[in-house]
Amino acid sequence: MEVFLIGLVAAALRVATPLILGTLGELFSERAGILNLGIEGTMFFGAFVGFVVAEASGSLWLGVLAAIVAGIASGLLMSLLAVRLGANQHVSGLGITLLLTGLSLFAFRLIYGERQVLPAIQPFGKISPFGELPILGPIFEQYLMTYLAVLLVPVAWWVLYRTNFGLQVRAVGENPEAADAAGVNVFLVRYLSLAIAGGLMGAAGSFLSLAQLGAFSFGIIAGRGWVCIALIVFGNWDPVKVLWGALLFGGVFALQLRLQTTGLDLPYEFFLALPYLTTIAGLALAGRNAAYPAALLKPYRRE
Repeated sequence: MEVFLIGLVAAALRVATPLILGTLGELFSERAGILNLGIEGTMFFGAFVGFVVAEASGSLWLGVLAAIVAGIASGLLMSLLAVRLGANQHVSGLGITLLLTGLSLFAFRLIYGERQVLPAIQPFGKISPFGELPILGPIFEQYLMTYLAVLLVPVAWWVLYRTNFGLQVRAVGENPEAADAAGVNVFLVRYLSLAIAGGLMGAAGSFLSLAQLGAFSFGIIAGRGWVCIALIVFGNWDPVKVLWGALLFGGVFALQLRLQTTGLDLPYEFFLALPYLTTIAGLALAGRNAAYPAALLKPYRRE
């Protein structure tokens, strides 16, 4: 039982890593008043670009950097549509997801052609800073990107609640007219917020292709972007609460994988759906008291 629990906690941390990165990205976007439904496509694009660059250059970290740059470009595209042109945020985000998904698949076939076996690379290895300890050793045997993702949570909290930029982000997400009257450049703050969001989403995608799988496939994101959006509501737009939501989803996902090996007489589809059912249940409970940013989904135009 002890071995089962230790393995479950360790797996939960790994599964939660892309969710933490993606949700922190969506957090910056929504705190600035922009619902970015392009997150699924941005994560997919980041996974693709990261894999291609890493495979071509032989450097995994260069792949991560390329994924972040690709994500920033996606965020700036969202800025152009939703901030500059004032387009509907739902349509803009979904359009970006469709565009980047199709573009990635098209480019993948151009580069690698039709293959029976997907190209693969040697992914990131795990590190074990507490390898000698009996319980902490196996739990903390994780990828470096997992440690970086967890460390980004207090960094995001500090930026949002302890810096002038974070104050401006929250101000334009609550009342852009008042922020503008106070001298805040609403457009610039939203551009920067979406660029940060895109970079984090791209990094989230690269974790899957460069650490967890060492390959790129059509179903690599598997709806994690939509889960990130749900986790934002679950965490009530707070970075720390978002972390707990990601760990909860990661724990349930890891649990269903282990339950499938126990021989329980249940359809495997039930196990696959279990994390998403948990997300929906959590969203239904947390969404009742959610305090949405007041200007979310509202385009801003200077009078």
